[in-house]
Amino acid sequence: MSRSVATASRSQLALQSYLDGLLQDAAAELEESVSLDEFEAAVLEEQVRDARLTPQPVMVVAEKPLPVLASETAEVLPTIVLPMPEAPVVEEPTVVAPALIEPVVDLQAASVDVPVVLDFSARPSWGEAPFECLLFDVAGLTLAVPLVCLGSIYPLTGTELTPLFGQPDWFLGILPCQAGNLKVLDTARWVMPERYRDDFRDGLNYVISVQGYEWGLAVHQVSRSIRLLPEEVKWRSHRAQRPWLAGTVIEHMCALVDVASLAELIASGATRKQGSGHGHQI
Repeated sequence: MSRSVATASRSQLALQSYLDGLLQDAAAELEESVSLDEFEAAVLEEQVRDARLTPQPVMVVAEKPLPVLASETAEVLPTIVLPMPEAPVVEEPTVVAPALIEPVVDLQAASVDVPVVLDFSARPSWGEAPFECLLFDVAGLTLAVPLVCLGSIYPLTGTELTPLFGQPDWFLGILPCQAGNLKVLDTARWVMPERYRDDFRDGLNYVISVQGYEWGLAVHQVSRSIRLLPEEVKWRSHRAQRPWLAGTVIEHMCALVDVASLAELIASGATRKQGSGHGHQI
């Protein structure tokens, strides 16, 4: 009995061993016949098939509203009116008026009417009684002028005179002052034409205006004022030449100038006789 059981056990073990060998051989053959890539491809195919068969949840994505174009809206936008560009402003060139020269001294506190009589053979009206004179120098020559014939003394140093075209050579230019445009006279060219030199224009420091006229005398220096008696003057009885020279003052070694007569000669155009030559005497 025991022997038959042992024989059966050996038979089962042998069969089990045989089956295990078959399984191992089959597994080896399967491993050789099916590569790993093919296996993965098959698995992926099965997953895709299952995903198609399985209903998927629908995801609703909220879309952003598209921008509404201006042509699609019913609202009428306000019209924007741009201002027209202003025409460029062309600025006129600024004309700077010359600064008015203030006088250094006012020789006349009030306006004095001096009668002028162009009678060169007679003594001036202001010489009938004692009178005040102003002494000034022109190119080394001392001149005396009655104060009643003068207006103001203006500085000339550092001041540019405005020239005028077509004027005679004794005209230096225009001096703008409080009394108006003063025409400046080259005094040296008048009182000493025969000895005049161009360098006499250098160093002119003052302009003395003539009372009641638009002329002024350019001088180098202003000295002082003196009081003269009529008998202290050697009066000229005939003034055909140099009618502006009323006489001489021997004590002060100076010439007495009748500036009113000189101004009248200039205003009347008699100075045209002088021209540009130095030898003519008016």
